Parts: sequence; structure tokens; C-alpha cells
Amino acid sequence: MSEPREPRAPQGQAGAPQGRPDEKAALRLGTRRSKLAMAQSGLVAQAVSQVTGRPVELVEITTYGDTSREHLAQIGGTGVFVTALREALLLGEIDFAVHSLKDLPTGQPDELALAAVPLREDPRDVLVARDGLRFEELPDGARVGTGSPRRMAQLNAYARNHGMTIETVPIRGNVDTRIGYVRSGELDAVVLAAAGLGRLGRTEDVTDFLSVDTVLPAPGQGALAIECAADNADLVAALSELDDPFTRAAVTAERSLLAALEAGCSAPVGALADLLADGQIVKEMRLRGVVGTTDGTTLVQLSTTGPVPETHDQAMALGRELAAEMLAKGAAGLMGERAH
Repeated sequence: MSEPREPRAPQGQAGAPQGRPDEKAALRLGTRRSKLAMAQSGLVAQAVSQVTGRPVELVEITTYGDTSREHLAQIGGTGVFVTALREALLLGEIDFAVHSLKDLPTGQPDELALAAVPLREDPRDVLVARDGLRFEELPDGARVGTGSPRRMAQLNAYARNHGMTIETVPIRGNVDTRIGYVRSGELDAVVLAAAGLGRLGRTEDVTDFLSVDTVLPAPGQGALAIECAADNADLVAALSELDDPFTRAAVTAERSLLAALEAGCSAPVGALADLLADGQIVKEMRLRGVVGTTDGTTLVQLSTTGPVPETHDQAMALGRELAAEMLAKGAAGLMGERAH
């Protein structure tokens, strides 16, 4: 069980000079209002304050995804939590924004820079079930809540392949709301992201960490994206101190796969890039992808392995290569929602 990690400031940066008084002005960090968004933005604020020597204040912004009660697949999924933050950046109302990277559309606007992708948290999905049950221990007909077609497809496929009968139930809401469905007995279990519970200090609620061999996470799951105006070179440079090159290469490959499948972030696509080491030496990156029908009857699941990408273009190529293989195996017909 991995402990939540804060984004780390590089060594030697914590004592950054305070500079002249006009350089001490607080940086404005735009964040969604949810408890989880506030928690992860707070961690980033501490790290940014360390590397810049400037205070950071949180600016709460309500997004369409926060106010709509419709299911994500119905409201388009892609970008619903991001658009309001990006508009505030472009209007100069905030200096930088923190997103859950899996919420970001795959196209990056020219006016905005993805200045940092900090070290990734645990990318896995987790189960929070009644009576401390693991997934394999759920009773026949168990009602499992998730708002994600990707999770539904893989959970239903796993259950079918292991002689289990489950019913996946679409749900929305924050972490407390979702776990509340289990506590009240309305659902037998819900599936959430490990990273979110870790950042909220709620890991003790987890009854089962789902292996990535069972459920591949969403592209970029567990990673954060720190975004600012592309023309603010000083801020881009300061924020880039928090970038983790391996995390960035991995999520770039995963998101390239998603983009090449022409799928939005509410499509049933899972992807994970991880590093393969020979002893202490990292030799290769493996990218795994899955797409399937939400009832789990049909899955296309493939992987590819190559040298660890050293450039953005190499990471993009790894994703496109796997997407082409998946499309050749019939992935396009399984996604339902296609981005246009």
C-alpha cells in the first residue's frame, strides 16, 4: 500500500532567495472547489512556494463538471472540469492552475504551457466495499458503483471471466458521496482512484487495490498537471522545477494513445505506461492499452515495449503505434463516444 507522496521540490531549492518586495507578491493558483482538488492543489502550492520563495494563494473556481448532475459520458466528459480554469488563466485572473491530468483534453492550447507534471502517485483503481470485501469476495449480483465506462468494461469482463455476477451502477459525486452509497447499504462497493484517496488521507477506506492486470487505469491517472500562460517564461521555468521526466514521458504516451483512438476522457479506454528495469537500470517503457464495451463482452487489450522516450515526439510515437494496432484489432467499434 503506497503512502501518498507530496510533490517534491528539487534539492537546494527550498531556500530560494526572497528577492525584492515586488517579487514577493503571492502567486494565484486556480483550483476546483472539491475537497480532493483543494487537497492536491494545497500540496502543489507548498512545493511551488518552496521553489519560488513566494507565497501561493488558492483561488477557487467552479467548473461545469462540478455543477452538472448529469453523468460525465452524457455531458461530453472531455474538458468539463478544465475549461473554466483555462479561461481564468487566459484572462489573467490566476497565475497557474492544477488539474488532475486524466481530466485534461489531449489537445494543448498554444497559449497555455503544461509547465510541470510532478511525480505520479499510485495509478491504480481501488475498491471500497462493505464488510472489508475484496473484489473476488463480492457476492453474486453485487452492485458496484462507478461513473467510468472504462471501469465498467474491465470489471464486467473480469467478473465474466472468473464466474462472478456483478451489476455496475453509474454514479456521480465526490469521494464522500460515493463512499456514502456503500456505508448506507445502497451499493455493495464503489471503485475510485487510489491517488485521490491517498491525497485526501483516506487510504484506510480501501478494501482492495485492483491490480493493473485486472483494471488498467485512465490515461494519466494519478498524475497532476500544472498549467500556466505560455508567454510567462519566468513562471514556466520556475514551475518546471517540479516536473518529473519519467512521469511526463509515461503520461504523454498514454494520452497519445487516447488521442490517436480519437476518444474523449469519458470513453472506455484504459492505458498505463510503466518503466521496465534491469536491476537498477531503467531499460524500456511498456505501454498497455485497453478499450471495450461497457458490458465487458468485448475487450481489445494490447501492449508494446520500446526504449524509454527521451523526447516528447518519441513518447507520442509510442502511443500512436499501440493505438494503430488496437484500431486494426477493432477498437474503433467498441468506444461508443468518439471525439470530433
